[in-house]
Amino acid sequence: MKDLSTQTRSIRENILSMIAEAGSGHPGGSLGSVEIFASLYFNIINHDPKVPTLPQRDRVLLSAGHICPAWYATLAQAGYFEMGELLTLRKLGSRLQGHPEYKNGHSLPGIENSSGPLGQGLSQAIGLALSFKLDNLPNQVYCVMSDGEQQEGQTMEALLYAGSNNISNLTILIDRNNIQLSGNTKDILPLRDLGRRIRQFGWTVFEVDGHNTDQITNAALKAKDNKFSPSAIICHTTPGKGVSFMENDYTWHGKKLSKEDYQKALREL
Repeated sequence: MKDLSTQTRSIRENILSMIAEAGSGHPGGSLGSVEIFASLYFNIINHDPKVPTLPQRDRVLLSAGHICPAWYATLAQAGYFEMGELLTLRKLGSRLQGHPEYKNGHSLPGIENSSGPLGQGLSQAIGLALSFKLDNLPNQVYCVMSDGEQQEGQTMEALLYAGSNNISNLTILIDRNNIQLSGNTKDILPLRDLGRRIRQFGWTVFEVDGHNTDQITNAALKAKDNKFSPSAIICHTTPGKGVSFMENDYTWHGKKLSKEDYQKALREL
C-alpha cells in the first residue's frame, strides 16, 4: 500500500489548472474525489498504463461523468498520457471532453465508458461484470458514482439486480459528498441511511473516510475477497477538498474559476 500524498496533491493542482484553463467545469466533486481515483490506480486495480487495453486489466467506469477532471488527472499521473494534454480539457477536438467519451480505438487511454446523464454507469458496470463471470475471467469491475444519482430509479433497479444475482466481481465507490447541482442532497431528496438501503438490496457495504487512501484501499481489498455479493464502498468526502472557499459549498458543483480564485486555491494546496 503506497503513500499517495504526493500524487493526490499533484492531481488536485492539475484539476484546478485544467478547469481554470477551460473556463468551465466541476471543481467541487472533482477535488473531493481525488483519493478515490488515486487509491484505485495506485493501490487497487490490476492495470498497465503502457498497455491500456491489456485484456487482464480491471475496469474502472465513471458514472458521475462531471467529475472527469479527477479521472483525467489521475490517468495522466499514472502515466496513461502526457500531462500537457490535461490543459486541453473541454476544448474543441480534445480527447478530454467535459464528460468522458468512449470511442473504440480513439478514446483517451484508460477511458472505459461514456458518461453524461447520471445513473447509467452502474448498469454499464453490471454488463461488464456479468460478461467476465460468464467467461470465468478474474477481471474486477469498479464503478465510481455520485450520491445524487442514488436518487434515481435506474440506479435503484441496478442495485437490486446486482444484489439479487450475486455479481461479486463488481464494486461501486460512492462519492458521498452531500451536494448536487442545486443544493444539498438532504434538502432536495434525502438519501437518509444510504448504507442500510444498499445492504437491503443484497450488497456488502463498507463506509470509509473518502480522503483516507488506506481505508479506501482496505475496503476494496475486502470487496475483492468477497465472493458472495457485490460490494459498495461509501466514501464520505468533502466537496472542494483542500480549498477553503469551495469546501462544502454546493455552488462550486459546477462553476468556473476566476484568475484570483485559481491563484488563491493553488496557494492553499
